[in-house]
Amino acid sequence: MEPAPTPNPLRLSELGADSTAVLRVIAHFDDFDESAANADTVVRAAALLAECAVGASWPSGTLIRYDAAGRLLPATGTPADTVGTDPAVWLERQMVPAAAHPLDGVVLDRLRHCLRVASVRQAANPLRMDDPALLEVVLSEKERREDRVRAMRLLGLDPARATRVLAVAGPGAADAVRIIGEHVPILRQAVIGATTAVLVQDFAPPGGAGETTRRPAVASDRSVPAAGNSTVPVPTGPGRPSMVDRGLSDILNAAVAQSFPASQAGTGGPWIGVGERLPAFAAATSWEQARRAMRFASSTWHGRRVIAFERLGALELLADLPVQRLLGMADVMRINEFAATEAGALAVDTLEAFCVFGTLRRTAAELHLHHSTVAARIAQVEAVMGWDVDEALDRFTATLVLTVRRMTLSSAQLAGRMPPDPTGVGCRR
Repeated sequence: MEPAPTPNPLRLSELGADSTAVLRVIAHFDDFDESAANADTVVRAAALLAECAVGASWPSGTLIRYDAAGRLLPATGTPADTVGTDPAVWLERQMVPAAAHPLDGVVLDRLRHCLRVASVRQAANPLRMDDPALLEVVLSEKERREDRVRAMRLLGLDPARATRVLAVAGPGAADAVRIIGEHVPILRQAVIGATTAVLVQDFAPPGGAGETTRRPAVASDRSVPAAGNSTVPVPTGPGRPSMVDRGLSDILNAAVAQSFPASQAGTGGPWIGVGERLPAFAAATSWEQARRAMRFASSTWHGRRVIAFERLGALELLADLPVQRLLGMADVMRINEFAATEAGALAVDTLEAFCVFGTLRRTAAELHLHHSTVAARIAQVEAVMGWDVDEALDRFTATLVLTVRRMTLSSAQLAGRMPPDPTGVGCRR
C-alpha cells in the first residue's frame, strides 16, 4: 500500500532558482500540511519533487526513504550530510555535485517543516513515530491489519518484503543483539517482557520453488569447518528450510558461543530463536516461531545458543509443553538426579557428546579422552536409565531426554527459578 500518487507532481527540473520557483515549492509542501498528510506521503512527495531518493530519520530509530519514482526503499543507515536532527532529512544525489539543484535547500527546509507538523499531529494518536510499542503492534496478531500497516510504515518497513524476527533472552542479551547486528542489518528491536525482539527485513526478491540460492559454505551443527570460500547451490521453496537460514543460525551460534563460552551447567545464556523468513504481514508468526525455537537453545557444553525454527521439525511440538511438565518427566527427573553428582555429571556430559558426535572414537577425540573411558561413562548412564544406546529406540530416547533436559535448564534459568549451577557440575571433564 503505497501512498496515493500525486496528480501532476511538481518537478525541480522544471523550475529555476528565482523567487517564483521558491514560492511554488513552499506552496507545494503547504498543500501537504493542510491535507494532514503522514510522514510517508511527505517524504515520497519530496522524492518525486527532487527527482532523487529522499530520506528522513528520527532519534527513535524510525527511518523512511523513497526513491525518485516514489517507491519505498530499505531503511539503511543515516548519511553524514543530513539537515537537522529531529527529524534529520537528506537528498541522495549519488554524490554528483552537478546533479544538485539551487532549490535543494528549500526542499529540505520545507520537508523538515512538514514532518514536524505531522509529528505534532501524530501525538494525539496511539501509534506515534517515537512510540516504543510500535514494534509490538507489528508483531501482534491481535492488532488490526491497518494498524499494523501503519506501524510498519512508521518504522520504515516495506510490507512488500520478506521479514524475519529473532527472539533474544537471558544474561548478555544486549551483547547478543549487538552480535546479530554485526551479521545482518537490524531494522528494529524492542524489549517485550523478558525477551528482546529483533526484526530484520530481507530486501532480496523471495525465492520461488525450484530456485537456487548461492551462499558461502558454513560450519555445520557439529562445527565441521567449511573448506575455503566455496559456494553451494541450495534448493529453496515453500515449506523447505532455506540453507541461507541454516547458515545464519550457524554463524550466529558460533559468534555467540565464542563471546559466551559454554559450561556443563548450561545456565549462562544468552539464547536466540530465529523465526522463519515470511511476508511482512506475517511478522507475528515469525515472532511466535522465534520464541518457540528459543526454548530449545542452550548454553550447555553440547547445546546450541541459536536455534532456527525451520530446523526443529517434529521436535517443535515439545515447545507446547510447559517447563514444569518437562521437569516432571520421570526420565528427566532421574537423569537430573544422577547428574547432580560429580561422577554422574561427567557421565551425562559424555553421553550427550556421544549423541552429538555419533561414534565412540569421534566422541573420545572431541573430549580428549580414551574411547574406553567414553564407553565406561556411557555404560554408567545406561545402568541408571535402563538404556542400551546401541539400540536405535534407546539412542533416540536418550537424545530426546537430553534435549528436554537442556530445554528445562535454559527455561528455568530464564524464569529465575534456578541458582547459577542447578546441577552442581563444574567445568572439569
